[in-house]
Amino acid sequence: MPLSSSNAPHRLSPRPSQCGLEAFLDHYGDVFEHSPWVARHAWESGLDATHDDPSVLAEKMGQALREATPEEQLAVIRAHPDLAGKAALAGDLTASSKSEQAGAGLDQCTPEEYTRFEALNDAYRETFGFPFVIAVKGLDRHAILDAFAARLDNAPAVERATAIEQIVCIARFRLIAMSERD
Repeated sequence: MPLSSSNAPHRLSPRPSQCGLEAFLDHYGDVFEHSPWVARHAWESGLDATHDDPSVLAEKMGQALREATPEEQLAVIRAHPDLAGKAALAGDLTASSKSEQAGAGLDQCTPEEYTRFEALNDAYRETFGFPFVIAVKGLDRHAILDAFAARLDNAPAVERATAIEQIVCIARFRLIAMSERD
């Protein structure tokens, strides 16, 4: 059974299984950061009533990302902003990223924490060639900094797979939030 943030079943509205491509992309195309092709691929591979559940739809879309070419996967990973980075400070995040980062307290970092985030962002990008991605829901900035430092020791292939799974988790959280607003 799909996991959700409560015991009540969640359903998306409009129901993905009943959407044409244009309506589906209008409602769900931004779930994966600046990457509507993920939603398009999921829709084109076929949706049924089970995909009206946000967790099931997130997994379907996640499968599209997992099956993508390495270049497509990297483009999705690279579409994510640095955590507590320059885009956040400049106010250039998507609404979802801004809300998610604020929910983890990243907009309340001390100057020392911002400096640490900046150093870790730079080291991570230099090591892996893409930004550090983590589903921040339920985490605070201290837990995020700890995960950041620990994941710098991962092998590149492990970290790339971890980033993809974190992106799928972010999508699941976003879709659940959408279902709770409906």
